[in-house]
Amino acid sequence: MKPIIGITCNYDTMDTVGTCSGMGSSGQDWNFLAGEYVYAVEKSGGIPVILPRLQDMSALEPFLSQIDGLLVTGGHDVDPHSYGEKISGKCGRVVPKRDEMDLAVVRYAYKHKKAILAICRGAQILAAAVGGKLYQDLETEKGVMHDFMDTCPGDYVAHNSVIEEDSLLFRILQEKVVGVNSLHHQAIRSIGENTKVAALSEDGIIEAIEVFGGNPFTIGVQWHPEMMMGAKAGSGIFDAFVKACEKSQNV
Repeated sequence: MKPIIGITCNYDTMDTVGTCSGMGSSGQDWNFLAGEYVYAVEKSGGIPVILPRLQDMSALEPFLSQIDGLLVTGGHDVDPHSYGEKISGKCGRVVPKRDEMDLAVVRYAYKHKKAILAICRGAQILAAAVGGKLYQDLETEKGVMHDFMDTCPGDYVAHNSVIEEDSLLFRILQEKVVGVNSLHHQAIRSIGENTKVAALSEDGIIEAIEVFGGNPFTIGVQWHPEMMMGAKAGSGIFDAFVKACEKSQNV
């Protein structure tokens, strides 16, 4: 049987998420997800299942026990309270209820040794779940220009990332330098427990992490591989993730 992969979704209390597209009514909140995440899992041979935010997140646990892997997706900025800091004026919009959900499912998957692929905001959530901290805004806190290429095609290569040769990511990609897209202004500032840096951007920003102590495949990447399925930095990562989920079935 193909591996079942749970995918976290965006959650927003702004009713304009629906009303701007002619759906729903005022006062509704929304669970929603960009299709590329679903298609990437499907293309690599997994069965994608969207995980909604529930009023009681513990009610998801019986289902989480049945998935073979977890894909943690992008979205709004991470609430600094998630990593023990106060919010600054340069932090973007936060949705604490989504942070609560994502942290809960990541910690469950980590504890139960499920394969985890965490993307962009998801990588930041993975870092925060094990004690890492974030830059709330790269330009003001780090003094580097971030490459937020939201006006470009999703697979547009914004910069290079340098892969650490002793990492699982290097064994997957078999390349020291890969071109990646970029859709973020926050990033991991410091790593937490059982974590190693797997890739850095050319200006020294953490672009990928690997976390040990859970499933051997517990990787967070700052770029969006689901938008780069025509390149190894996209399809190579998803193929390896789904393969790791297949192995989880047999554990």
